[in-house]
Amino acid sequence: MKAETESRIYSVDEYVRPSDGEPIRSVVLETNDSVAVVWYAHPGQEIAAHVHPHGQDTWTVISGEAEYYQGDGVATHLKAGDIAIAKLGQVHGAMNSGPEPFIFVSMVAPGNAGFALAEKIGSHI
Repeated sequence: MKAETESRIYSVDEYVRPSDGEPIRSVVLETNDSVAVVWYAHPGQEIAAHVHPHGQDTWTVISGEAEYYQGDGVATHLKAGDIAIAKLGQVHGAMNSGPEPFIFVSMVAPGNAGFALAEKIGSHI
């Protein structure tokens, strides 16, 4: 007898949610261990600077480019294929600085890492 298995493969395209307002946080899977999210930002749209006081946020850029906020007024250019890691309490966010949609997958761990808005020019917590 073959046991049923839960799907472990997800298509980014199925979770892309363009919005003319604020970018949409499209949850792929949420567990106690982590939260997987797909983000889509039109040119000029911003993912507000924030921190996760109790965890890490890893972004894998699928397409487009953005200025990635790191706090202390520092921003770094991200492009498709880059991975950006904000460790526990580190400021992060982004502004789509290119002509194409900025699409990335965010993995926050643990699932209860928390969320708090932060200043782009602020320092680490």
